[in-house]
Amino acid sequence: MLDRTARSELPARPGVGYKPQHFSNIIDDAEPVRWLEIHAENYMGDGGRPLAQLRHLAERFPISVHGVGLSIGGEGRLDRDHLARLKHLCDWLDPASFSEHLAWSTHDSEFLNDLLPLPYTAATLARVADHIDEVQDHVGRRMLLENPSVYLDFAETEMDEIDFLSAIAKRTGCGLLLDVNNVYVSSTNRQTDPDAYIDRFPHHLVGEIHLGGHDMDRDDSGAPLLIDAHGSEVADPVWQLYARTISVGGPRPTLIEWDNDVPDWPVLAGEATRAARILDKALA
Repeated sequence: MLDRTARSELPARPGVGYKPQHFSNIIDDAEPVRWLEIHAENYMGDGGRPLAQLRHLAERFPISVHGVGLSIGGEGRLDRDHLARLKHLCDWLDPASFSEHLAWSTHDSEFLNDLLPLPYTAATLARVADHIDEVQDHVGRRMLLENPSVYLDFAETEMDEIDFLSAIAKRTGCGLLLDVNNVYVSSTNRQTDPDAYIDRFPHHLVGEIHLGGHDMDRDDSGAPLLIDAHGSEVADPVWQLYARTISVGGPRPTLIEWDNDVPDWPVLAGEATRAARILDKALA
C-alpha cells in the first residue's frame, strides 16, 4: 500500500497527462508541472513496470485518475467488474482527484472505442445521476464529471448543457471537470458563444480544468468542424478562452492533455509553462 499520510489535493497549478516515455524527464526536472493524470484503464493490471513507475511518481506528485471506460451515460447497467478494478486502483493509489466523462461507449455487451454524446433530457439526467451515485458509492470517493465534445444537437434535447451538468451535480454531489477545449470545439460546431458558456458555468463546482488540441475540418456545407483529437498544441483561441475561465472562476488545477502523436517532453512542458503564466497572472 502507498503511504497516504502525505496525500494532498491537486494544486491550482499545471499538470500533464503522464506518458511512460516521459518518466525520466519528470523524475529529473518536472517544472513547471506539479501534478500528473493517468487514464484509469491503463493501470488496472496486477503489477509490472506501469504500476512500479506509478508508485514511484505517486510518492512525489499528486495523481489524478481519469476514467474513459465507465460509460456513465450508457443505457445498460455499469460493468461491475470494471467498477471493482477501478475501486482496487483507487484504494491502492488514493488519488487526489477522480473523474469521468459525460458520455456513453457501450451497447449491449459491446464496447465502442469512442466517447459519444447524449441528449439532455430528464430521462438521461436520471440515468446518469443513478450511475454516478453507484460509482461514488462503490469507489468511495467524489467524482468529477467532464463536459463533452459535441458535434451536433439532438432533436429531443430538453435543456442546455450547463443546466444539465448543474442538475446532475446538485442531485449526486459530484464535482465538475471543465474541459475548455471541449467548450470551444462544441461552441464552434454548434455555432454558439463559448464566452457566454464560460460566463454561465458553475465554477464553484470545478475541481479540475483540461486543455488539449483539436483538429480542424469542414462539414458538407463548408462550415468549420472541429474534432477533439488531443494530438497537437492547444490552439490560441482555446488559450484565450482559458484565460477568461481563470479570470471568471479563479485558478484551478489545469491539465495539458496530449494523448496522440505525443511530443518530446520540452514541447509538453512548454504548454504547461504557458498555463502557469496565466495562473500566475490571476494570482498576482
